[in-house]
Amino acid sequence: METIKRFLTSEKQSFFLLGPRGTGKSTFIKKAFRDALYVDLLLPDVFRSYSARPERLRESVHAQKGKKSIIVDEIQKAPQLLEVVHSLIEEKKGYQFVMTGSSARKLRRAGVNLLAGRALMKHMHPFIAAELGSRFDLTNALKTGLIPLVMDSADPQAALHAYVELYLREEVQMEGLTRNIGNFSRFLEAVSFSHASMLNMSNVSRECEVERKVVEGYIGILEDLLLAYRIPVFTKRAKRAIASHPKFYLFDAGIYMTLRPSGPLDRPEEAHGAAIEGLVAQHLRAWIDYRMPDCSLYYWRTSAGSEVDFIIYGKNTFWAIEVKNSPTIHPSDLRSLKSFGQDYPEAKKYLLYRGTERLKRDNILIEPCSDFLYELK
Repeated sequence: METIKRFLTSEKQSFFLLGPRGTGKSTFIKKAFRDALYVDLLLPDVFRSYSARPERLRESVHAQKGKKSIIVDEIQKAPQLLEVVHSLIEEKKGYQFVMTGSSARKLRRAGVNLLAGRALMKHMHPFIAAELGSRFDLTNALKTGLIPLVMDSADPQAALHAYVELYLREEVQMEGLTRNIGNFSRFLEAVSFSHASMLNMSNVSRECEVERKVVEGYIGILEDLLLAYRIPVFTKRAKRAIASHPKFYLFDAGIYMTLRPSGPLDRPEEAHGAAIEGLVAQHLRAWIDYRMPDCSLYYWRTSAGSEVDFIIYGKNTFWAIEVKNSPTIHPSDLRSLKSFGQDYPEAKKYLLYRGTERLKRDNILIEPCSDFLYELK
């Protein structure tokens, strides 16, 4: 695949760039910092030398002539380097450190806060429709997702299965995050049914036959590896009883479709409905990170069961978005947005669907899902 311009912008000061494997972090920083000192901790010999002697980083930086940008790729593999980075920044010689990572767990344990105020935190996501332009196809995105590593493969389905195995082997098993990889594999299948739903730990525990506390730990592993996230409920100025549990999402629609078991008793529309909601979620998260950092992503659900899939709330932005995996719209599909509009008349309301027409009913904008995603620029 030719190089696609990402919406992520670089910085002049030091920053962390976090994101799951295969989302293009290395490609982005190599292009943005062509003349930087590059420390690739994925290379076994480089990892061994820097993890054994973290002070080697200081020696390498001081030996550079004129190079002020230093890239440390996958820094979570040697988090002890953060202390050296901290001391080099404190020298105030104009060094800029760009530190990529695909796991937040080790960075937190190593005390990433020790760089607070000295390094920004940025995130890389799978592709979004506006980045891909004419290359974006909604149907394909729902099947195989938008991870650059997968899209660049001649066989995306095989690449997705290999991707899942990569995380099971390298990020979970080799890092010692769980002792029982069989339990974790069953958990991954069970938790896939919670994608785009409120997370019920007890149900997941029962399905994979693993203790609830262990399931909670597994959820933490997915979130630490940036493979999953939760969206909280919107409660600002609530006028009625609101649900309290967050919704759970895997970070990419292709990963969800790969993990979710299917059989004769499964209805395709169930999996596809969760897939398209997850696809919209990953677009909104990326768009907020890249373009709208003052906004936050929520969902809304009353105790009576009325639900709106996404709420975007920020200084000058207030959107309510409902997603339907259907080419037609029925009056009942608008009911939740109408309820939300009664409580929050200030909100701009959208209903996204698989049809082709743009409509407006009851002050609700009805748009083809693809069109809406393209317009997130």
